[in-house]
Amino acid sequence: MYPRFVDRRVDAALSDTRVVMLAGPRQSGKTTLARLVAGDGTPFLTLDDATTRAGALADPTGFVQRLDRAVIDEVQRSPDLLLAIKASVDADPRPGRFFLTGSANLMTLPRVADSLAGRIEVVQLLPLAQAEIRWGRPSLLAQVFQGEVPAVQTLVRGEDLVAAVLSGGYPEALTRRSWARRQDWYLSYIDAIVQRDVRDIAQVEQVGQMPRLLRVLAEHSGQLANASAAGAPLGLNHVTTRKYTQIFENLFLIRTVQPWFSNGLKRLTKTPKLHFLDSGLLAALRGVSPDRVRKDRSSFGAILETFVLGELLKMAGWGDERLEFSYFRDKERNEVDIVLENRQGQVVGVEVKAAATVSRSDFHGMRRLAEACGDRFVLGMVLYDHDQVVPFGDRMFAVPLSVLWG
Repeated sequence: MYPRFVDRRVDAALSDTRVVMLAGPRQSGKTTLARLVAGDGTPFLTLDDATTRAGALADPTGFVQRLDRAVIDEVQRSPDLLLAIKASVDADPRPGRFFLTGSANLMTLPRVADSLAGRIEVVQLLPLAQAEIRWGRPSLLAQVFQGEVPAVQTLVRGEDLVAAVLSGGYPEALTRRSWARRQDWYLSYIDAIVQRDVRDIAQVEQVGQMPRLLRVLAEHSGQLANASAAGAPLGLNHVTTRKYTQIFENLFLIRTVQPWFSNGLKRLTKTPKLHFLDSGLLAALRGVSPDRVRKDRSSFGAILETFVLGELLKMAGWGDERLEFSYFRDKERNEVDIVLENRQGQVVGVEVKAAATVSRSDFHGMRRLAEACGDRFVLGMVLYDHDQVVPFGDRMFAVPLSVLWG
């Protein structure tokens, strides 16, 4: 069994918060972690069970009133339970009474968010990070915000890097030994999500188009979001495409990353960027395998950028520091793939390069970001496929991608 480094945040939340929700995509390990945290003494109820779900849907208030403490798994399958839980924890505000898991971001629904405001903490669990797979907790984010470049502890390069990135982090997918079997699992996973979870959280008229749209979005991953261009091949207008894209985001399959902005720098791109949250899922949708990467390295770049974003999001979820994720791009198209900003306004830039060499020109966007931030700029890294940390001027470094392994 893999360690899940978010467990400390879950334990802390259960110690002082009435309702805790562990939210993340299907098959990311939520149920396993919830069972471990809750232990044998807490009732475990899953709404994936048809009888349990029928009872919750028929009488949400009665369902909750019978519970003193409980784990309720896949709560998005009966959202009205959350209103009943609110009434219960208002009457009895002991911490840790309800530990929920959800494969959809229910906090985007106004009636749910408003009803549980101040009563719930949401902890996100994404698929496995490489550090969890290899049992090595990294201190990367803490170090870079102190202006330090982490030392490489585990070297992952070349074909090993490609294999790790294309495998992704879903535990079930990692049990498949061949690339064909692994990609088959991802594609079946998408079909199951659309048939089950989409219907639980939204009214969708053209549900049959959603798997096709996700494949089109995969070709746009790492690019500026363009609903018109993504929907056109399927005959979907931009309004419908945006709606369906938001559903995928609520199911933790994709994420739109907003552009970084500064009041002192007006000429910045305002369009969000589209990313998938798991590189293995993205590789399967694009049909990219290690053999294809050997023949055409250009197919690897967008998937590697998704991989790095996912790893950084997971690390940020483990710690106490809350970080804002964005990207930088000005009107001259000087760009930084990922911008991290902490609560103190300090900024770290991360550029991703699927190559073994870095040149001064790779830092052009980073220097523009540093100029825009001034003293708030702490460090700029170009992550690349090598084993050496190389300085490129004040607070600028080429850093091996292996720092992500801890």
